[in-house]
Amino acid sequence: MVSKNVTDLNDVDFDGAVARGIVLVDFWAPWCAPCRVQGAILEEVAEALCGQAKIAKVNVDEAETVAQRHQVQAIPTLLLFRKGEAVVRLIGVQSRDTLVSSIRRLLTPSISDGGNGEA
Repeated sequence: MVSKNVTDLNDVDFDGAVARGIVLVDFWAPWCAPCRVQGAILEEVAEALCGQAKIAKVNVDEAETVAQRHQVQAIPTLLLFRKGEAVVRLIGVQSRDTLVSSIRRLLTPSISDGGNGEA
């Protein structure tokens, strides 16, 4: 269930994909009904952000190493990465608005990080 707006990641390409910029990663499995609901919401998030952040999915059954390294114990789990570091963890189905606002907070420089978005 990956589209042109949502990238499918695996154990091999994961680190490179999250190394730069803002990346939202959905850890999911095809047998998980809530994960399918979250997948549709991710499409909406990708459209709303128009390329300001990458949106990706990791099938936990196929990329067990990455899921274990990030201590994914329930799905869907969504991790928001900035420059390779997981900075936000959300568990369970999240709304479009929650995801978009979480990403926009990371995209907007704040006074506490010197205004350069590098907290």
